[in-house]
Amino acid sequence: MSTLQAITLDQVVDTDRYPLSDPGSTASRAVVARARRELAGAGCTVLPDFVRPALHEVLRQECAALAPHAYFDVETVNVYNIDVDRELPEDHPGRRTFERGNAFVARDRVPDTALISRLYAHAPFRRFVADCFGLPALHELADPLSGLVLNVVRPGMEHPWHFDTNEYTVSMLTQEAQDGGSFEYCPNIRSADDERFDDVRNVLDGRGTPRPERLPLRPGDLQLFKGRYSLHRVSPVRGGLARHSAIFAYSERPGVIGSVARTRQLFGRALPAHLAAEGRAVRGDELLD
Repeated sequence: MSTLQAITLDQVVDTDRYPLSDPGSTASRAVVARARRELAGAGCTVLPDFVRPALHEVLRQECAALAPHAYFDVETVNVYNIDVDRELPEDHPGRRTFERGNAFVARDRVPDTALISRLYAHAPFRRFVADCFGLPALHELADPLSGLVLNVVRPGMEHPWHFDTNEYTVSMLTQEAQDGGSFEYCPNIRSADDERFDDVRNVLDGRGTPRPERLPLRPGDLQLFKGRYSLHRVSPVRGGLARHSAIFAYSERPGVIGSVARTRQLFGRALPAHLAAEGRAVRGDELLD
């Protein structure tokens, strides 16, 4: 066993600030209370230096080594991730298209020994995240490709304005871009029963309100985000370094597997598990994406 493999998760995470194994402690209750307050108000919260600073370079190097395995494809998309040829009213924000040039390393390319993999599968971490979101429990995705991924935005590329399909997003920046690559978002711009197309269109046109917020992120910070209702993007990356971020995908119910079409879009392939699960997805709302 290598020295790194012998390191416990309590040594990876700053458990003085974030006591994962002691959810009843005063410190843990205070962190959870702050996270819930910020998620309710702004749809987002950041836990700085969740991974101890001494391991930030290990985190960066591990993920940088995975980045060449990313499936890369430049696509024409809209904010709702629906067919860009779909018939929509003339002024509908879904008619606005963007070039998306971000890429994903699939779960089956991430070694179990990697810090992000060990964190993703750590039950106290999953319980802590569920507590922050105010949920009774969260489950790892059964999806063999999208449960844990590394997002790669190369220089000259961006992840344009979009909404997430899932309500709860957990991510961690592992490498900053040399320039650009900022996370920008519009908190709670829509709700489960109101698309608020006018507000979305204003953001895409760069005029009026709401005005997007820019969120400072550093490697090792844990970001919890309600991306289903908050329009967001990663601005164009410039300079000589790609932007890398780990995305920890969980679900409120066990057994969740992505659709064949979406899986092929993200990873360029689908597995027998995706084919077997096709058609069993259950929607929680009637929003476009």
